Amino acid sequence: MTYAHLHSRDIERLSRSVAPGAWAIEAVQPLSTLLGSCVAVCMYDKGAGIGGLNHFMLPNLQRTPHSEVDALLAGDYCMEALLNGLLAKGARKPLLEAKAFGGGTIIESLAQGMNIGRRNADFARDWLAREGIPLVASDFLGPWSRKILFLPENGDAYCRRMVTSMATSSLIKRETAYADALARQITQRGASTEKKIELF
Repeated sequence: MTYAHLHSRDIERLSRSVAPGAWAIEAVQPLSTLLGSCVAVCMYDKGAGIGGLNHFMLPNLQRTPHSEVDALLAGDYCMEALLNGLLAKGARKPLLEAKAFGGGTIIESLAQGMNIGRRNADFARDWLAREGIPLVASDFLGPWSRKILFLPENGDAYCRRMVTSMATSSLIKRETAYADALARQITQRGASTEKKIELF
């Protein structure tokens, strides 16, 4: 089945949702996600008819050998996982292209001082440039949340900016919970590391 001829409403209804800290690869089924300060990168090989999408909140997350932190929560690991997953499914790196979205400022507590949205957007651009993967379309920053629909079969992506709404309120709760989970895991990682220090 092909989805390219469908209206965006139908594509959204039939899509596979990608949650914060996750990634997915498909050949046909559309992928979707809802973004605030997070960033999603759509990466695809149009010739091979395969693509994937990820969703991350932090550019990177330092780990120790004993860390319990889920690596895919951070952009550097999430991007590597998406790229390696695509290559394992038959995509060819020289033919990969990307589209990226997000980094909005909708949660003031995350924007103040840390400027997470801009850091995520800059990270996505820099990572793709370093890997030699063209960023052919993007929509970053601003005071909006975004709904992303991605068609892996041909690389088409739809980005809908949204102002404050029930959907945005739900997104704020979800991203705040995601940020809290990251903070807890980082704290637990520190505690776990401290327990492993031996005094002589």
